Amino acid sequence: MKKWINFIKGSGTFSRQAHVGLPENTFEREAGREGFFGPATHLHHKHPPTAWKSFTGNLKPRSFDLNKWNQNTHRCPWHADDILKNNNCHMRMWFTKGGMKHLVRNADGDDLLFIHEGSGKLFCDYGHMPFSEGDYVLIPRGTMWRIEVESKSSILLIQNTNGAYKLPEKGMLGPHAVFDEAMLDTPEIDETFLTQQDENDWEVRIKKNGEITKVVFPHNPLDAIGWHGNNVVVKINWRDIRPVISHRYHLPPSAHTTFIGEGFVVCTFVPRPYESSPRAIKVPFFHSNDDYDEVLFYHQGNFFSRDNIDAGMLTYHPSGFPHGPHPKALKNMLVQEKEATDEVAVMIDTRHPLTVCDDAKQIENDGYVNSWRVSE
Repeated sequence: MKKWINFIKGSGTFSRQAHVGLPENTFEREAGREGFFGPATHLHHKHPPTAWKSFTGNLKPRSFDLNKWNQNTHRCPWHADDILKNNNCHMRMWFTKGGMKHLVRNADGDDLLFIHEGSGKLFCDYGHMPFSEGDYVLIPRGTMWRIEVESKSSILLIQNTNGAYKLPEKGMLGPHAVFDEAMLDTPEIDETFLTQQDENDWEVRIKKNGEITKVVFPHNPLDAIGWHGNNVVVKINWRDIRPVISHRYHLPPSAHTTFIGEGFVVCTFVPRPYESSPRAIKVPFFHSNDDYDEVLFYHQGNFFSRDNIDAGMLTYHPSGFPHGPHPKALKNMLVQEKEATDEVAVMIDTRHPLTVCDDAKQIENDGYVNSWRVSE
């Protein structure tokens, strides 16, 4: 069995502790492997690692304004167009209103729904479950379901194609850290669910290999009267996530992992206190993401490490170049006037490169790559 080289060496002027006590007038960059889990070296630069003069080619930071996305409301999630995708996951934005008059079943993978705007009811094999803004709704592969929304809603869908979603191992933090599994809600076989059962024709649209097959039943196939087990739809709201923090050390994004997919992770950034130690950096550190593509969907709040980013926007940083805080945030690297962050965002880090889909290119902010340029 192979293992990483594990000795620590150093040369020149450097800090003994990562992200703390940086040499004066330097900018730290973490060159790590396996998305913050593997070996890492911290380099101290005279200039910000993102202070490029120009950037030409497809390998560049990109941003997309999903508020300008084609918002024709669709009653079926499979009609929503992909934004980014690879063989492990597909990301799409689904705008919908009213109620679905048919059922869907994804035979291609699990679906993770993040409710960006709106509220409503989910009906599925396991019963009825209400949902609202800020909810994650995890729907296992093969589940029949439909939703009814109370107003126009926007939902980020993240399909896990090659396996089942799992929860992260919490190790020495214990099983109740980040969120207690007791906080996971499940559907109920309640009166609302039982009264929607009828003997009318119902169509089920099944997605397999990206194609839709339609099956009609002479009754509503959501006709269960009970269930027990642990392969079931679950729901949790970002407000029930309690982030792991340190007042003396800026933790990496991996500390905020919420779900693990096959070849990618889903993390949730929620409001938290800033680091109070005077020697610790207080913004995301510069890092070279050389093994993972990084995607951020901005849900609400003031996104302290990014400039000119609003709720409903999405950024994509492919692996292969360093990135970190924008210039305005860089000024607050060691000093913060506020006591806490005020942002909610969903991050998807993928082990394999993502493809930017054609429709997404129509809502791209081409000037995003220049937003890191620093006047020195």
